[in-house]
Amino acid sequence: MLVAIFGESCTGKSTLAGMLKERLGGEIWTGKDYLRLAKDEAGAKKLFTEKLREAVTGGPLIYVIAEKEHLSLLPEGAVRVLVTAELKTIKERFAARMRGNLPPPVAAMLERNHGSFDKEPHRFHVVSGETELEGICGEIAAQG
Repeated sequence: MLVAIFGESCTGKSTLAGMLKERLGGEIWTGKDYLRLAKDEAGAKKLFTEKLREAVTGGPLIYVIAEKEHLSLLPEGAVRVLVTAELKTIKERFAARMRGNLPPPVAAMLERNHGSFDKEPHRFHVVSGETELEGICGEIAAQG
């Protein structure tokens, strides 16, 4: 089973991925982790794409995506999970990562990117702070 968890930074993707790993086992890959598969990016991307394809019927593999360009790596059959949060929540979490300081350019970037994944096709939608994670993990696990 391949589970693709995607959304903006600081929405709770990693938390969900960790809970799914506890339930399903398998591996968690994030962003460009696949670069460790080969010496060159093209070779690594090719190997990772094959790994993702194999995970659809095998796995489990959880792929956490924060950059829209990585959605193109997903094969047909991936369980797609959109994770969203209110802009205020994202800013608070990002500020915490930056030791309480959210510089205006970073805040502006977060504002520009807010909602950028919302129209991407997905089977599940997790709203940070609203969706009960244990329940959604059960529903996702039932897909496999």
